[in-house]
Amino acid sequence: MKEMLNELLMEDKTLIHMPFGGGYFDIYASVVVSWIILAVVIVLVLILTKDLKVHNISKRQAALESVVMFLRNLISTIIGEEAGGYTDYIVTVLVFIGLCNMVGLFGFTPPTMDLNVTIALSVMSIVLVEAAGIMKKGAGGWLKSFAHPMAVIAPMNVLELVIRPLSLCMRLFGNILGATVIMELIKHVVPVILPAALSLYFDLFDGAIQAYVFCFLTSLYIKEAVE
Repeated sequence: MKEMLNELLMEDKTLIHMPFGGGYFDIYASVVVSWIILAVVIVLVLILTKDLKVHNISKRQAALESVVMFLRNLISTIIGEEAGGYTDYIVTVLVFIGLCNMVGLFGFTPPTMDLNVTIALSVMSIVLVEAAGIMKKGAGGWLKSFAHPMAVIAPMNVLELVIRPLSLCMRLFGNILGATVIMELIKHVVPVILPAALSLYFDLFDGAIQAYVFCFLTSLYIKEAVE
């Protein structure tokens, strides 16, 4: 178990070495896989949104609208009306993280198994949360909110600014890493049929759940910030 964790955590994550100055500029595999995912999503969006109509829509457009409305409703029920303007951003993050978690089906290492990726996602979410609070309450009201409901707990509220992104980051990273470790252990014990079946569970179902949990918590934080 210890050797497996060392192999997963300490492996060389660099995929591309680019000469730069007197050394190299390294690009991690997680970054390249993220680029591939973004490129695929952009191409699909361009294809699926071509020739959209208001009347007499095609089956493709109807299916696309159903998926978009489902995702928007999923987030809007959590985030509330006051923060409804942030729904599309959360949906975008949900789709991106979900796809990142599922690329293991195609033989790629999930980008979310790189701590750098989960840290970046968490910091982006918390910056958005605090920005939403400032836009709603103003800078003065936002600062005063740290002393709510009483001034004595202000240090704890400030500490929460660090705890929240750390929690988001480690929860996503830990769950994806844990699923990968379990799959590696199963491959050593039952190397034929069971790993393939469980891969569908961990890459699809569990990957979607972890993406939803990340966005669920972010939505709750934004809702709290604008109340």
